[in-house]
Amino acid sequence: MASVSRQKNGCMTEEADGVLHFLDSFLQDFPAPLSPEDPLPQKPQNSILNQDEVLGEMSELAVRLLRDRNASPLLAAALAYASVERLLQADLSDFIKKQNSQEKQEEDETTLLDAAALQRSWWNKLWEVCGAWQKQLPLLNPLKCYLLVSIHAIRNTRRKMEDRHVSLPEFNQFFGLKDGLDRAYFAVFDGHGGLDATNYAATHLHINVGLHEKLMANPAEALRDSFQRTDNMFLKRAKRERLRSGTTGVSALIVGNRLHVAWLGDSQIVLVRQSKALMLMDPHKPDRKDERQRIEALGGCITHMGCWRVNGTLAVSRAIGDIDQKPYISGVADGASFQLMGCEDYLVLACDGFFDSVKTWMVVELVLEHLRENGGDGTKTAESLVTAAKEGGSSDNITVMVVFFRDPRTILADSLTAAGSCRPVEHSDDSLFNFFSSEAEDQGTNHMNLKENHDKID
Repeated sequence: MASVSRQKNGCMTEEADGVLHFLDSFLQDFPAPLSPEDPLPQKPQNSILNQDEVLGEMSELAVRLLRDRNASPLLAAALAYASVERLLQADLSDFIKKQNSQEKQEEDETTLLDAAALQRSWWNKLWEVCGAWQKQLPLLNPLKCYLLVSIHAIRNTRRKMEDRHVSLPEFNQFFGLKDGLDRAYFAVFDGHGGLDATNYAATHLHINVGLHEKLMANPAEALRDSFQRTDNMFLKRAKRERLRSGTTGVSALIVGNRLHVAWLGDSQIVLVRQSKALMLMDPHKPDRKDERQRIEALGGCITHMGCWRVNGTLAVSRAIGDIDQKPYISGVADGASFQLMGCEDYLVLACDGFFDSVKTWMVVELVLEHLRENGGDGTKTAESLVTAAKEGGSSDNITVMVVFFRDPRTILADSLTAAGSCRPVEHSDDSLFNFFSSEAEDQGTNHMNLKENHDKID
């Protein structure tokens, strides 16, 4: 394994010095592995896991604990991967949770593992990795491309915050990928009926993407399929623990110069290119013609109760979870892929709490206004967008993620010299994107024609 020795001063960088400082501090605070009597560093998110959930739950725990100790995102991803990989090489049968006969019958013979015991073992694997890296530090591989991420989320006037988001520019480091191709993953989830589905999707969707057998050959399919796999996994937990919640979700996977998006429900994603806002997807609403036809063909109904709802309940037609409304609420995602031409400004991923009060075309002017007022500093752009949504009348949870492809100062400078004004892109035969609804639910793909660049979905 390529590495940088602590003694090779010529190879040391400021980042490497920071990594070694973190490792030194960690090992000073924890000079020995945890004993069976020592308390756990943090309470597990769930008390029991099945084998398919171990990687996601332990990786989520690892990154959270490491970031709380001020590890850089890149280092946290690298340590999470190395330590969890060591855990998974062990015999997981040692962690099987003892169940009585009634529990076994209810679980349909599913093997369940003790999350607390797994966490203790993982922590000791992390301690081993930190000790090894303190002596010989492996090379960390940051992205070669420019990405700046701004995120802001508020509960707003709602009683609970049911949104979650995931920002993973360190996708390659998180999964140990070393083929030299830049990858980054981003997602926003908007839950309903509780936090369980939202937390589950935020923990496991990107794991399913990273483990998908077609990630290298067909990342668009890997991203899209992972929604349904995550839905199936959560439904097993929902049945076991009698959970009734659900969540919409929108995700973006950047692979080299390709952008892949996939979604369930009404969280949305917008690409801004040369100061033009382009909606990349068609939300799953019950009154969408193809969605209505699908639901009614299954024996469900669409009724209007303040807004259009599936079987008189949910205002979205696809989501992860919602076990009581399957199969009418589908877990099959739609997806699309686009060529990145190098002139893209940024992506905006947000829940319906944002887009219900801020129109797509307004995003461009709001972002430019923020950049003008802050001298081109884009770090708090998402906060300004959230404020605009709240002032526009949104009372829902609001989550906004802005992923800049170019330096915001350059975007601002270009806007000052560009001619013309920003206008909304309409979904019509003359628009940049022409949407055609998917006819086959099992494919879950929205076919898009990118007329200017003649790009089409993989």
